[in-house]
Amino acid sequence: MALKFPSLALAENGVEGLDGAPTQPTKTMSDFLTVSREAHDALVIAAYQSRGYNDEEAVLGTKLAAEAARHGIRTHHALKALHLDHLFGSAIGGCVPGAEIEVLPSRFPASEIWNANKKLGQAVAYRAIDRAIELADQYGIAQIAVDNAFHYLWGGGYVMEAAERGYFAYTNCTSTLAEVVPFGGKFPTLGTNPHSWGIPSQGANGFPIVMDWATSTVAMGRVQALKREGKQLPPGAAVDKNGQPTTDPNEVAALLPFGGHKGYGMCLLNEIFGGLIGGSLPTIRGRENADKSEKTTMAFYFHVIHPDAISGGHFAKGRSQIENLKAVLDDILGHGNENAMLPGQIEANARKASDAAGGLHFSPAEIAEFNELARELGVAELVGK
Repeated sequence: MALKFPSLALAENGVEGLDGAPTQPTKTMSDFLTVSREAHDALVIAAYQSRGYNDEEAVLGTKLAAEAARHGIRTHHALKALHLDHLFGSAIGGCVPGAEIEVLPSRFPASEIWNANKKLGQAVAYRAIDRAIELADQYGIAQIAVDNAFHYLWGGGYVMEAAERGYFAYTNCTSTLAEVVPFGGKFPTLGTNPHSWGIPSQGANGFPIVMDWATSTVAMGRVQALKREGKQLPPGAAVDKNGQPTTDPNEVAALLPFGGHKGYGMCLLNEIFGGLIGGSLPTIRGRENADKSEKTTMAFYFHVIHPDAISGGHFAKGRSQIENLKAVLDDILGHGNENAMLPGQIEANARKASDAAGGLHFSPAEIAEFNELARELGVAELVGK
């Protein structure tokens, strides 16, 4: 069934571009309505299945989207995921429903190399985390490199799951499109390339520490929102067609990495990983290419560590490993720093709010778009309360 995807009016919620860093939401919780997760999941699963995805893929794609909404990640919930699939995925062959992962030969027992064969990225990523945890249980440390992949959306969701299960985790990926100019350059040759770390710190501070960000200063979606609002960009966020800095969203041709040369280095790292794993030229990634000998797919990298594998076993004052981590965090947030936050705290608070409300939070505009999709699919519409 070929579905017309509704026009996404997501920028009002502080939403980033295809692969960019989330912007700060401008809405408060009173601006959102609560929908049941059961109803949400039924609709999103139906949407994936209508595009040919099998039950496992539909369920895991929906799981990631729901967890993003549950944790207040307004940039990577189901509307974004389905729109991305519509533009770059199943509709044009960039993602292949029902594809099988091929595990390639490796002489290293704690390392695996996968050919994803353009399988839905969320299904690949969840499976990679599960497998890396299995390997880390045996070897203390594990890594999974994935070639021929399709976007996995919210990297923080995968490392958070690993952290909640008691493991340190890291992932990076190359982004769908090259939208970022290298430091000192003028043409976009890099993705907005995110990094995600998850730390099993919940025994010390009550929730996993999760660091999850893209490497551009702002995202293209934010540029589009500012253009509509008639507002200016912050300095150092973008360049025009001549490679000159601009704060005018109407003149933006490309984005800049955050932190100058430092953010550029982090952005470049993903391209290096991708190039070593099997990814090809960033400037043709995610785009149609007449040269069929070229590759336009993404690459993923996952790394999981068992906490026992890094424990020296001798902590001050007889503290356990997690007690020692708590002491370190308490020291960092002490000394007058009580108003400072740990990465992942905002998401943990959003999760509490979602769970207390008994569902997932969406704006009225987002619910309207979900329901346009529901009508096209012939399934029950979402009801916001």
